[in-house]
Amino acid sequence: MRRLSRARTAVLVVLAVLVAVNLALAAVGRLTRGPEGPASSSYATAPEGVAAYADLLARNGHPVERLRDGLDEAELDPGTTLVLLDPGPLGAGERAALARFVAGGGRLVAGGFAPGGWLADLLAEPPAWAPGGPPSARPVVPVDAVRGVEEVETAGLGVWEDAGEALPVLADGQEVVAVVASRERGRMTLIADTSILQNRLLGRRDNAAFGLTVAGDPRRRVVFVESVHGYGRASGIGAVPGRWAWALGGLGLAALLLMWARGRRLGPPEDKERDLPPPRLEYVESLAAVLARTKRPGEAARPLQAAARARLARRAGLPVDAPEEALREAASRYGLAPEEREATLGRVRDASGLAAAGRALARIEDGGRP
Repeated sequence: MRRLSRARTAVLVVLAVLVAVNLALAAVGRLTRGPEGPASSSYATAPEGVAAYADLLARNGHPVERLRDGLDEAELDPGTTLVLLDPGPLGAGERAALARFVAGGGRLVAGGFAPGGWLADLLAEPPAWAPGGPPSARPVVPVDAVRGVEEVETAGLGVWEDAGEALPVLADGQEVVAVVASRERGRMTLIADTSILQNRLLGRRDNAAFGLTVAGDPRRRVVFVESVHGYGRASGIGAVPGRWAWALGGLGLAALLLMWARGRRLGPPEDKERDLPPPRLEYVESLAAVLARTKRPGEAARPLQAAARARLARRAGLPVDAPEEALREAASRYGLAPEEREATLGRVRDASGLAAAGRALARIEDGGRP
């Protein structure tokens, strides 16, 4: 039971330490965590991220999801709005999947810094992007994409220097910031400067209103493509959250401590029960037999006789040199058998007498029978 109690104590201590460490890490993380994440990612809380835009959509009734699979691996629902901001180059399969999504009736909000060849797969005459741009832009045509928008603020990162077959909807003079276009049943809003929807500027002017209108009707599901920002679908150990990994590691450590506490430390296996010494009578008799082999039991018995006489006299209140008759009377009062009295006060001639002397001494030490 003691070993089990120690094991349980060790496990509880480890679990308590683990919980305390996790709470401390969570507290430190909340107090010290700064804005982070890649540009135009809905996971990113940095100024260039769009986490605030995703929260804005969710608060206004849009179900918001993040797509961590590649565009060519996912089942793109044409009933959703797909947000693809600053994606970088896309593979041929992803470009084809994007074109099928729009042609099937999907709504696309896309754009960003130096968009690649994926625009050519969406439009026969795609808009041409250039760096720079105005600090703000206003609607130029009254379409749904800019309904309720009077002016948006930008970081001046990009413009469409040639709108191609698309329709300019936000511009400052000849500098076009956003265009809209159609492909079969789908609609696209292409933004040259995605800072309009980023955390740093979403609260300025009518940027938030623009972000809500391009997402479509309220309650329309909005999917942010995050695979282009490095957020692939995790698997195996990589899919385990960091705090869970710490918890699992702590549980493993607790299991090892439990096995260590319950197991043997060193040496051979230990008996379940402790071996007790033999009963006193058996011990005395065996010791007497050993001493009898010396052929001088009388000499071996003298220390026992002397000790028994002294203890008997003391218990009976007699002097040490009391006469033998008084000692025999006291021995009788204390319940010594005749052979025990003879072995204590007479001569010991063999092993049985030696054993009787030992029993007499033991009886006197235990208090005898007055």
